[in-house]
Amino acid sequence: MTVARAAAEAGMSVGLVQHYFTAKGEMLLATFTRVNQRFTARVDELVNRGEAEGRTIAEMVRQALSELMPLDDMRRAEFLVRLAFAGQAAHDARLAAVQQETLAGVRTRVARSISNGTVCGEVAEDVDAATQALRIVAFTEGLAQHAHIDPGGTPESVVLAALDDQLGHVFTGECRSARRRCAEPG
Repeated sequence: MTVARAAAEAGMSVGLVQHYFTAKGEMLLATFTRVNQRFTARVDELVNRGEAEGRTIAEMVRQALSELMPLDDMRRAEFLVRLAFAGQAAHDARLAAVQQETLAGVRTRVARSISNGTVCGEVAEDVDAATQALRIVAFTEGLAQHAHIDPGGTPESVVLAALDDQLGHVFTGECRSARRRCAEPG
């Protein structure tokens, strides 16, 4: 990737690109940060909608993590950006910091969801939220890799069923507030 190539792809002059980005590294950092922010914004929207609709925590975690999977054109493009930047991050501390911050944010959110699940009854009280979050996120990243490498051998239904199975090992109960909603006269 060069500044000239990026300018050509964007349909603008090299000078205009250089007005906003003085070096290629700045352009790469801005791109990587933007992709991660878009993912985070989508997850926030899904969680807000899920809460408003009374979804279980497990359902919201599944939906949020499926945003990391290359299951449609938009998520496939974002996955390719994350994949490309993962290689660059090995040699660029600023990219590595964005990558680490994003990953830590995902794990923290999953751990918080597991802790919330413990409070409402979806998760057993003896479950270590941080450990399970690490396992779930690592599993999700592996599924995403498989879906990217072999899309024909990993159809969306199979990928999501595998994610459901993994989540099912942690989210083993039923939320007490969901049971109350079901029992309330409608």
